[in-house]
Amino acid sequence: MPIVDLREQSTRRDPDALIEHLRSFHLDLKFSAGIWYFSPPPSRFHERYRDEVPLEARLEIAAALGDDGLCALEAHYPNEINEDNADLWRSFVADTGIRLLTIIPLLFWDRAFAFGSLSNPDPKVRADAIVRTKRALALNLEFETDFAVVWPGIDGYENPFGLDLISMRDRFIDGLVEAMDAVPGVRIAFEPKPYEPRGRVLFGTTPEGVLLGHLAEERLSSTVNRELLDKGHRLVCLNPEVGHVLMGYEDLACAFGWAMSEGRLAHTHWNSQPLGNYDQDLNVGVVSPEQSEAGLYALKMHGYRGYFGIDINPERMEVPDALRVSMDALRAMNDRIDAMDHASIVEATTRPDRHRSWLEAYLVRARASFPERLTPLAPLREGDGS
Repeated sequence: MPIVDLREQSTRRDPDALIEHLRSFHLDLKFSAGIWYFSPPPSRFHERYRDEVPLEARLEIAAALGDDGLCALEAHYPNEINEDNADLWRSFVADTGIRLLTIIPLLFWDRAFAFGSLSNPDPKVRADAIVRTKRALALNLEFETDFAVVWPGIDGYENPFGLDLISMRDRFIDGLVEAMDAVPGVRIAFEPKPYEPRGRVLFGTTPEGVLLGHLAEERLSSTVNRELLDKGHRLVCLNPEVGHVLMGYEDLACAFGWAMSEGRLAHTHWNSQPLGNYDQDLNVGVVSPEQSEAGLYALKMHGYRGYFGIDINPERMEVPDALRVSMDALRAMNDRIDAMDHASIVEATTRPDRHRSWLEAYLVRARASFPERLTPLAPLREGDGS
């Protein structure tokens, strides 16, 4: 499958070029959704609030959301997609036009992975995790997906005393590289998460995910993978999730920027989340919408062309309603940032010494339903190139 070209993300622009780009580039809100939350998951604390939904019925729900803007699905291997039900997925894609965007190796659920998957110190368990990853990558190749998300939720630790973390990281990297070289040409979209279900998760923050990309790509050896790397493509990229970023007290725009600075932002997962706290997977815009807006503006600034994956846990509302709320929240935010005065924003951020309060005052008015009721916005100081 052809690799999606992310190299433009790393383009550096001077202020004039950035203004022109912001005026001419518009984010294309292509929405994807994880098929896993179309059926209520088990919980530690309460019984399911709705009946389990078989895969066929989940796909019917997804098909009905096509007119609302859903254009791709995400699924785990082997519990949601596998060799036995691949024909069902092929028929769904052909009948609906809704893509299968990524096939994710399920590396965190099985009892055997209690002490890790690709990083497991038991050679047999680790070998099984590598085989599963290879099979998932092979299905990605067959379905011509854009990437394979890898989330190492169970690869981590609680008690660091005496733990050889260097070897643990090496095992994870080498296992991932082995799978990638066995099925070359498939991009990885690594999803960092600082904690949960483990007390600490390997490569849990965005900068650590970028570091993983460097360490893994250095070890890739297949001809196909080396040729792609030689052309400047990144093969171990990132899929930052808003909730995971904020769990780690990162700033969303900064996290996206880390990935885009090297052309590594393959995908984005959207929800909302308080700083820190457990992983809540709330609908987009419920908490900290200003983080989401800043993140969207960063994507616009650097030319993100990927999908917007809605990754939520709608326990107390119907899945279609939760998806519509989340997609509409992103549409409203995107309309707001698109209509902003980009030249003045660039001026205010590149000359903050001359425009100390202007940006905050401007954003208050940009988000206000009745800006005419507010104190008039002071203009940028004359003679500053605005």
